[in-house]
Amino acid sequence: MTMPHSSPSAHSPVLAAPDAEAVYADLKAIVAARLAGAEPGSVAIVGIHTGGAWVAERLHRDLCPQAPLGFLSSAFHRDDYSERGLRTRGEAGKTSIDFAVEDAHIVLVDDVLFTGRTVRAAINELFDYGRPRSVELAVLVDRGGRQLPVHAALAGLRTELTPGQSLRLKREADGRFVLTLEAR
Repeated sequence: MTMPHSSPSAHSPVLAAPDAEAVYADLKAIVAARLAGAEPGSVAIVGIHTGGAWVAERLHRDLCPQAPLGFLSSAFHRDDYSERGLRTRGEAGKTSIDFAVEDAHIVLVDDVLFTGRTVRAAINELFDYGRPRSVELAVLVDRGGRQLPVHAALAGLRTELTPGQSLRLKREADGRFVLTLEAR
């Protein structure tokens, strides 16, 4: 059994892919509570391509359409760039931040948090645009297995996968999310 937005040490193994829409609903409630105490216009939402960008778009539309919205690619700052390359899909994989990052409160959004390497690279990319006042990480799923000291303050689901498993977020034509459990 999995536990939504529980403490980082309260992980349970995943036996089947979680219901992505239910996990999104939990994340949306957590982010809404976080944004409730923020000054209007003080928070910007930034999604990490590709899945994090999808989640950021929905959070932005559902919770704070007046807030700045941006997207970024972590490709250039990854420590495995020589192995992975850019892995971008045209304009959809590029960084697009058209607001002042300097002194902004940023909610950085990703789909599945695992080792922390993508988030580290994304923060490096974000700092290329200025020094934010704060960066708070929101993820659909925190699947454990960190290799770097990265923590998602806001998570729809915290769980563990067995070795060799991964979760992949897919977006349906109608915009709904689906999580699939895959063998690596």
